[in-house]
Amino acid sequence: MNPFSTVPFWQEFLNLTTQSLLIMCAWMFILWLIHLAIRNAAIVDAGWAFGISFCAAYYAFHGSGAFPRRWLLATMVLVWGLRLGFHLLFNRIIGHPEEGRYVELRRKWAPNINFKFLIFYQVQAVSCVVLAIPFLLACMNFEPEFNIFDKAAIGLWVFATAGVTISDMQLNRFKANPENKGKVCREGLWSWSRHPNYFFEWLVWLSYGLYALTGPWGFLGMIAPALILHFVLNVTGVPPTEEQALRSKGDAYRKYQQEVSIFVPMPPKVQVES
Repeated sequence: MNPFSTVPFWQEFLNLTTQSLLIMCAWMFILWLIHLAIRNAAIVDAGWAFGISFCAAYYAFHGSGAFPRRWLLATMVLVWGLRLGFHLLFNRIIGHPEEGRYVELRRKWAPNINFKFLIFYQVQAVSCVVLAIPFLLACMNFEPEFNIFDKAAIGLWVFATAGVTISDMQLNRFKANPENKGKVCREGLWSWSRHPNYFFEWLVWLSYGLYALTGPWGFLGMIAPALILHFVLNVTGVPPTEEQALRSKGDAYRKYQQEVSIFVPMPPKVQVES
């Protein structure tokens, strides 16, 4: 129990979790209605990033932990989440056709497409709250001094955020060139990893887990990076992205798969052009 709070630890944890879940479910329902109007289900991706950011700010505002610890964490998440959300909104959604993986879901989910997308959006609401567990734990940590784990987490966050930003910029620059239409991006970090954006995103989440680690029940914060790694490698990240790339780029992407690491950046097996 926090000595500066009159509410027991688990009561505060459950109260804030329940409140954020209700808000996230309402938020995802609104996004589902918007997706019906614009016919682009990818809006859920930007909405998920904004939802994660909201959870961090909400917990920082209502949590009973040390003020600097709460708001440093909220700042880290807001910088990450708002950057990702607006990046997706302006580079993948507004003015762009629906991503191939969602087009494929529409094909698979016929004829009850809208209902299944509603369930899908609500699952994203639950995932926002579950993945925000390290934020809540950090915002309930009343220790004012930053320890070695906190400092390591902050350093890792800076490194990972820079990696995500650079990989996105390189991919956007590649796609902006009409001559690259239908080609595989092998520029910069993309010549060392087929999914450098996913790799650095996972490191961001690992930094959140480390930041929560030394607080009460802090080990639960490692649930988030573990889940993110599973989803990225086995569910919603790499598998559908690679399937779509094979459909659209064919043998060029198969060659890319043979030469370049799937996740962790490392030198390619065969020298490739930038």
